[in-house]
Amino acid sequence: MKKVILAAALLFSSAGAFAQNWTLDKAHSNLGFTVTHMMLSEVDGKFQDFDVKMTSNKPDFTDAQIELTADVSSVNTNQEKRDGHLKSPDFFDASKYPTLSFKSKSISKVSANKYKLMGDLTMHGVTKPVTLDAVINGPVTNPMNKKTLAGFKVSGEVKRADFTVGTVPTAVVSDEIAIRASGELVKAN
Repeated sequence: MKKVILAAALLFSSAGAFAQNWTLDKAHSNLGFTVTHMMLSEVDGKFQDFDVKMTSNKPDFTDAQIELTADVSSVNTNQEKRDGHLKSPDFFDASKYPTLSFKSKSISKVSANKYKLMGDLTMHGVTKPVTLDAVINGPVTNPMNKKTLAGFKVSGEVKRADFTVGTVPTAVVSDEIAIRASGELVKAN
């Protein structure tokens, strides 16, 4: 009986030993969003300060565990007054809710390098399940530094009302928020 328990323990511990850890290459990554203003034009924004960590055992990433965090105070729409308004209690309330986060629950392959990424998005103190589209390229080896890289492009849409972000009428700022993220992840050695 002790041998069976020991064998099972070794099997489970060795599975974790092969997990590949990936970190974000911030110089080649971005986290952005788009809303419609006055039902006329699109306004783009991004978060300057964010991080992603991923663990995966499979080369196609279908078992990936992905965690993203972003500093809400780093929101940037290239307009200082608007950025201040977005950080205020009228929208993100950055002093009360300083981070937004995403934690994956599953990732499934749709075709070649296209996936559905499901997980929980937490914004403005509210957590909701979301499904995002993902395109994964790689892994490849960087010829300069020999590091293993993977490229991710993630897109989707959420409703700000679902996260109680802003009470501004939808005729002024759309309820729909388009999410766009792309970046390179580097496999830890």
